[in-house]
Amino acid sequence: MKRQQAFGGSARLLKGGLHCHTKRSDGAGEPDEVIRLHAAHGYDFLALTDHRIYNYENFAPDVPITIIPGMEFDGTFEHGHGFRCFHTVCIGPAKEDGNGFEQDERPNSAKIKCQEDYQPYLDEIHEKGNLTVYCHPEWSSTPARYFEKLRGNFAMEIWNSGCAIHCHMDTDASYWDELLGQGIRIYGVAVDDGHRMTDHCNGWVRVNAENTIPAILDALKEGKFYSSCGPEIYDFYVDGDKVYVDCSDASVIRLQSDMHPTKLVTGSDGPLTHAEFSMTGWAGAYRYVRATVIDRDGKFAWTNPIWLDE
Repeated sequence: MKRQQAFGGSARLLKGGLHCHTKRSDGAGEPDEVIRLHAAHGYDFLALTDHRIYNYENFAPDVPITIIPGMEFDGTFEHGHGFRCFHTVCIGPAKEDGNGFEQDERPNSAKIKCQEDYQPYLDEIHEKGNLTVYCHPEWSSTPARYFEKLRGNFAMEIWNSGCAIHCHMDTDASYWDELLGQGIRIYGVAVDDGHRMTDHCNGWVRVNAENTIPAILDALKEGKFYSSCGPEIYDFYVDGDKVYVDCSDASVIRLQSDMHPTKLVTGSDGPLTHAEFSMTGWAGAYRYVRATVIDRDGKFAWTNPIWLDE
């Protein structure tokens, strides 16, 4: 049996935000206001990822929430019609644990013409002890062929609330399966990228970890999490030729692998909290399976993959 890493053990999964903005860059809320809003919505941890302004500080120290150090980095390689850019969320350990950035460090945007030019910037971020997330591929006008050669990102955004609300983009794992189908091991995260206050608290990750910065970062790097805009996922595993999903009440549970036709179980006849899928005659040589849960309000949750070739 292979169980996705998020679902081992019985501890409550932490709720966290990995991408948000404040008035320190171009967000609408003061840093303490943004932190308090997330705490009120049950978040256990939050990264304040203002544009090219690195942050370690908890601006609301009385609030019981863990602040993950981080920022958002960027580089634009095509302006005007066909605008294309790379945006990268950087999250890392405390300064004393080896983070190479300084509080309020303000790096310049990357000067690039293509993904190969951007890789050295990613390498430097990784050398400074940070994990990286590839941001909003649809909003950035970057189909997979524009970023598939980037190496070192532990995850990519599969939901971005700001892009979803204001552009109807980056709503359901855009281009993720193109990378996974190539054998690229990359996880998917749901984030807010909140600029307006109403953007916040609409997409999050649920992480199987203790509530400390090192434990959260390790769990993220190892894929011990799932992502959601509403539904809860309780289990996801493969046993023999069958795949099993347990979740909160859903309207649809999907099983996906590469670009193969998706399998569905629907809840048209009543509550749907469990699904079983046979892979016989279907997955074949495909490298992975993943599941998506859609609730009766049309909100999504996504597992990370189970790789079948391990």
